[in-house]
Amino acid sequence: MNAAANSDVILSAQDITKSFGGVHALRGASITMRRGEVTALIGDNGAGKSTLVRCLSGIHAPDSGTITLDGEIVHFDTPLAAREAGIETVQQNLALVEDLTVWQNFFLGRERTKGAGPFRMLDRSSMRSTATEMLSDLAVNVPPVTSRVRRLSGGQRQAVAIARAAGWGSSIVIMDEPTAALGVQETARVEDAIRKLQASGVAVLLISHNFDQVLRLSDHVWVMRGGLAVAERRADETTGDELVALITGAKAA
Repeated sequence: MNAAANSDVILSAQDITKSFGGVHALRGASITMRRGEVTALIGDNGAGKSTLVRCLSGIHAPDSGTITLDGEIVHFDTPLAAREAGIETVQQNLALVEDLTVWQNFFLGRERTKGAGPFRMLDRSSMRSTATEMLSDLAVNVPPVTSRVRRLSGGQRQAVAIARAAGWGSSIVIMDEPTAALGVQETARVEDAIRKLQASGVAVLLISHNFDQVLRLSDHVWVMRGGLAVAERRADETTGDELVALITGAKAA
């Protein structure tokens, strides 16, 4: 694991609250992330993980609290605003359009054109070439970028989503259960892509119920319970048993 920049906090979320009617999903959650590290966010269903991620990625606006990115307080009204600030999110549903090719998915909403005035047209060759480079940068074993997404395996789709998130100058990539329902070989390929992403200096926020994976991939672990981040551990200083005890409350932070 990359232990570089241990003191280099790239993102800080402090005292984040969020309620939906009478349901208090977040009650003052605080976490930090460091540049070039994989930070894991774990907890039972309903602990507040997804709500916190949605606040960080611009889907929800926090009711109160502060999000600081690279030392600057930020307010994201939309996911686009978060992406423009350098935060990309790979959702569980991946947000890929199955009937489009890999390169078309890469440039969805970011299409390149060539020509002038009313004679502009899509620059397909440039987009295909760039998508190929973006995939090869992660050393991901995927079919040509001209393949339609519906023909890809689950692991290949996940790899495309990760490469797309990493390819747009992102400083933070959030991944929600990136290997859920994947086989052993595909999981290994996706984990390799995450390691390469981290090695390039990107900070990764990993949401996972797989504690073996958390301990394999992450540098730092935050434990959520009841809408709060109740504990944090360096991954090389904890165990799966301790993480379970922290999640359930059997062990105090």
